[in-house]
Amino acid sequence: FVVWQEHKCNQIVSEFMEDNMSDLFDQVTGDQDIFKKLASKIPGFDGYIERQNRRAADKLLRETVADHFEALYKRISALQTDFVSQGEILYVDDIERAAIKLRTFIDKIRRASYGYSGFFDAVKINEDELARVYQYDAAFLDLEGEVSQAIDNLEASMGSDGLPAAIRHLTSKSQDCLDAFNRRNEVMQQG
Repeated sequence: FVVWQEHKCNQIVSEFMEDNMSDLFDQVTGDQDIFKKLASKIPGFDGYIERQNRRAADKLLRETVADHFEALYKRISALQTDFVSQGEILYVDDIERAAIKLRTFIDKIRRASYGYSGFFDAVKINEDELARVYQYDAAFLDLEGEVSQAIDNLEASMGSDGLPAAIRHLTSKSQDCLDAFNRRNEVMQQG
């Protein structure tokens, strides 16, 4: 009986989907027709839609960058734990400086202004400035690789004479992230 009920339920769902899929498609494309009509009658409306898409893309990019750096931050935290467990407490504070810089960068990225300013936004940004903002955002992805390599170097340097230099390098790369964000922010503030 249970198998029959499951089969009957699947059959009803299939019939519903077949009957209503074309209606659903017509409704979605009909809604698009409304936007096309608005775009043809309201000057700048299609530009508005494009800017909204740009805003969503910028937010997605920043969230992705922040998530990638969050993974790097977790690696640094795990290394700090390793240092403590191996008795290398002397270096934990130095590593913490790099971790704090990276955490600050992540938090700033998550709260950064969008790469597009709306009509009523306090900060306006033009297309050239927007292109520069996107270049900084792309540079963040390059910095991710550099920070990751610095963390790899730190891991490889544990217990060696190269450890202090590896920590300084990681701290420097973490500062590079903050500096790049600050340059991006300057472009946003100039807008």
